[in-house]
Amino acid sequence: MDILLTGGSGFVGSSVARALLARGHRVRALVRPQSDRTNLADLPVEYVVGDLTDEASLTEAAAGCAGLFHVAADYRLWAPDAEAMYRANVEGTRTLMTAAMRAGVSRIVYTSSVAVLGLVRDGVADEETPVTLADMIGPYKRSKYLAEEAVRALIAEGLPAVIVNPSTPVGPRDIKPTPTGRIIRDAACGRIPAYVDTGLNVVHVDDVAEGHCLAFERGTIGERYVLGGENLPLRDMLAAIAGLTGRRPPKLRLSPHLLWPVAWIAEGVVRSRGRGVPLLTVDELRMAQKRMFFSSAKAQQALGYRARPAFEALDDAVRWFRDHGYLR
Repeated sequence: MDILLTGGSGFVGSSVARALLARGHRVRALVRPQSDRTNLADLPVEYVVGDLTDEASLTEAAAGCAGLFHVAADYRLWAPDAEAMYRANVEGTRTLMTAAMRAGVSRIVYTSSVAVLGLVRDGVADEETPVTLADMIGPYKRSKYLAEEAVRALIAEGLPAVIVNPSTPVGPRDIKPTPTGRIIRDAACGRIPAYVDTGLNVVHVDDVAEGHCLAFERGTIGERYVLGGENLPLRDMLAAIAGLTGRRPPKLRLSPHLLWPVAWIAEGVVRSRGRGVPLLTVDELRMAQKRMFFSSAKAQQALGYRARPAFEALDDAVRWFRDHGYLR
């Protein structure tokens, strides 16, 4: 089957490309002119140059494709240019889905995020946990929430889409790296001397890619499925990385309230420079107030989805960062 894949040059998207090719699909990767294609360099994919903000390029890319995996997103927790994020994540998603409908694409997987789901204090959330736009912290979460709402509205008009909500993927080919990848890299280098009492759902990126394919093959139109792994307190995640690198895990636990001045100063410095990413942001601290724990039970039961232990995912991530010179 001919499949259009957006975000294929990225971290999750390149794993999805590999999973699709392993199933015998022909993959057409939408890439921007300036995209780093390193993650796709060894794969037999067809490239089509375009952009989520360019409707004509999306119409051309979708022509002749029976399937669509929309993985691309502007994923930053520091976004001084928030409008660009909304244009890509919300308007770009709506435009792409409309183009796919016009082109007669018969099956779509839209990559949302657990960032749009509700949280349960001292508990585990799932696809049905109540949430509103007002609960979204920062432009990334708000844009992904609005993008998923746009997809849902089009599903009501006949869009043949299944929604997946990956948790916190880690593993090979995190070339930027992602915000979580930066935590792994810095912890592996011994640059995280303390931690806050928060937690993440850690999953191997290749398991997330497999979940995408299962959603394409077995998912119900209009349903969404959490693609997660293991719920880990940040302390345990950092301890696992320390064990993998022969370092001592951080022992100092900090209250997020003590870090507000650090975040304000860090953001101010970056704004004054006009470039770079703050060491710590206000939105990151706000998100750290709760443990972001999720259940993948629905995907396991409906799709046959499975995820390996978090330690294996972290081991692969550390190994890839080491082999590619990120841990100097």
